[in-house]
Amino acid sequence: MTIKLDGKRALVTGGSSGIGIAIVRALAEAGAKVAVNYNTHPESAEELAQSVKQAGGEAFAVQADVSDPAAVAAMFQRLDSAWGGIDILINNAGRFETEALERITLAQWDEMFSTNTRGPFLVARHAYPHLKRSHGRIVNIGSLGGIHPWSTHAHYCTSKAAVHMLSQCMAKAWAPEISVNCVAPGLIVTSGDIPLGYQHFAEKTPMKRNGTVEDVAAAVLFFVTGPHFITGQILTVDGGLGL
Repeated sequence: MTIKLDGKRALVTGGSSGIGIAIVRALAEAGAKVAVNYNTHPESAEELAQSVKQAGGEAFAVQADVSDPAAVAAMFQRLDSAWGGIDILINNAGRFETEALERITLAQWDEMFSTNTRGPFLVARHAYPHLKRSHGRIVNIGSLGGIHPWSTHAHYCTSKAAVHMLSQCMAKAWAPEISVNCVAPGLIVTSGDIPLGYQHFAEKTPMKRNGTVEDVAAAVLFFVTGPHFITGQILTVDGGLGL
């Protein structure tokens, strides 16, 4: 891989599991320093940061609940102390839940929006002065569910649709210094084992397979290494499932 991100400083929220791990690794392999944000599983984040360092990169784990303003502020204080700010923000932290619409409680609804929509807003707001100075980039992780309604995921779909609109509002409000884009994954297999029922989706997908975390990471890498002129875009990574 051609190194394109040497010296760039990146923050990946929700970086210690699933898609986040693949994004952290892709950014590090491209030369970026990476802060691995986590909320409740420090061992996974620390292990990932150590693996990046063992491969010759630079990374550290940083705890913060992205829905908590005080925790986000403290995270950016540490980033400022360590690196003097960031150049790249990947808003990946998110919740996913299956529930019939009529059974979704107010607490479930609020928890979903707290992480999936409030979180990216709070983190991006704190990142804004750093990214404005560095002419940086934001990539928010949306979802195919934010484009197509899934009847048993109404709170999730609605929260991700809000992330898509938030991405476009950010892109318009913070241009020309900051480019802001959104990657919207479809059905992604996050481990080597294909869960029961996922093969059904693979058969419905034009590309005849489910997506991988590496597919999503590659899309993120496109937005952070491609032309800064590209902004306000929502890129679905779904193998054509949403067609």
